[in-house]
Amino acid sequence: MLLNLIHHLGLDAAGIQPVPGGDINQAYKVWRKGRAYFLKLNRAAPFAAMMEKEARGLEALRTNSRFIVPQVEAVGVWEGYQYLLLEWLEPASPHPDFWKMFGEFLAELHQKEWERYGWTEDNYIGRLPQSNNQHTGWGSFFTEERIRPLVKRLVDEGALQAALLDRVDRLANLFPDENPALLHGDLWSGNLLCAGRTGATANHPQGLPALIDPAIYIGHREMDIGMTQLFGGFDRSFLEAYHYHYPLAADWRERLPITQLYPLLVHALLFGGHYISSAASILQRY
Repeated sequence: MLLNLIHHLGLDAAGIQPVPGGDINQAYKVWRKGRAYFLKLNRAAPFAAMMEKEARGLEALRTNSRFIVPQVEAVGVWEGYQYLLLEWLEPASPHPDFWKMFGEFLAELHQKEWERYGWTEDNYIGRLPQSNNQHTGWGSFFTEERIRPLVKRLVDEGALQAALLDRVDRLANLFPDENPALLHGDLWSGNLLCAGRTGATANHPQGLPALIDPAIYIGHREMDIGMTQLFGGFDRSFLEAYHYHYPLAADWRERLPITQLYPLLVHALLFGGHYISSAASILQRY
């Protein structure tokens, strides 16, 4: 199948290199006329339109931020597999202002003006479907599209106590009123690269912040910030730059557990283990 797809896309059959691509995808570094590309694929049936949705998410980030985001070269379905062909981003040593630029670029992304919370379509976070029905208020979106459905699934599976469902409504009014922001949606350190492009110059240096694998939606910006603080890997100096360009509410740290509840619930459903108890602890706390 792979060689047939390579031929279909007009890529070179020689020099195909397997590379990391996540826990559900096959991924390869491939070539066409001396230029490298990133090819990702998985079976089409279990994850309907996953690659198409990711492609549209990448394009939304490309057109609304200064981050390096890989150009989508091709997306589609072939012989029962869905594929996504992207520009290859070459790893590079960090620019001296890498973390400052990351904070500045993220602040600029979050300052773009949007009207409603949600997105134009549902998508995925990891391999879990992500509901993006649009709401006029963040509280209702957060509880009804993010927290309640996942808590209910865990309750139905016997992983969480049913009483925790009654605590979801308490979360709706804990966030400050802010303008809706376009979020990366899965902003852990593995989705932030230090990269460059072939032919970089002084005006377009190497080692800049690059984003991949988005789970985008319009939400409250503290959700992206909370994700950066959940698993580590982000230099604290980025927060100083972010705060300089788009100051966070004074009590934002007090809401970190709430902003981290959604990714913890996602991990609880996908991996179980201590993620279940961590999510339960946050729900019990609030």
